[in-house]
Order: sequence, then structure tokens, then C-alpha cells
Amino acid sequence: MSDCGCDKAKRDLEEYLRDEVCKTSHQDISDHLENCPTCQDEALVARTLTDVVARACKESAPEELREQVLSRLRAAQTTH
Repeated sequence: MSDCGCDKAKRDLEEYLRDEVCKTSHQDISDHLENCPTCQDEALVARTLTDVVARACKESAPEELREQVLSRLRAAQTTH
């Protein structure tokens, strides 16, 4: 087991969570997270934030709001 330490784990956390680090770094960070409550907490916050943002990006505006925005854009275009 290898432990990369808090500095590396925090620096590479986002890439780790997106599986964008090499296999060795992934294992080192994973090993560190297993034993570091502080970094576990940061990883939980980062995962939660990423999940919430991803869900928000999939939601669509209500049709009434969409129509209001398009109507105002059209009105603005005709006056300029």
C-alpha cells in the first residue's frame, strides 16, 4: 500500500474523481483516502457538488419560462 499524502490527494482530487489520473496515481490517492478522514470529507464534498451540478445541467426550464425568454429575445431583436 502506498500513501501519496494529503497535498497530492487534494491537488489531484478532481482528476481522480473523473478517472483522469494514471493507474498508479489513482491507487495512491485511493489508498490515501481510505486512511485520511480529512481528505475523505473533501472527496465527499467534491463528489456531491459534481453530482448536483450534473443533475442541474440535465434539468430543463419550464415551458412557460422558455416562451417568456424567447418572446423577450425576439422583442429585443426587433428594437435593435
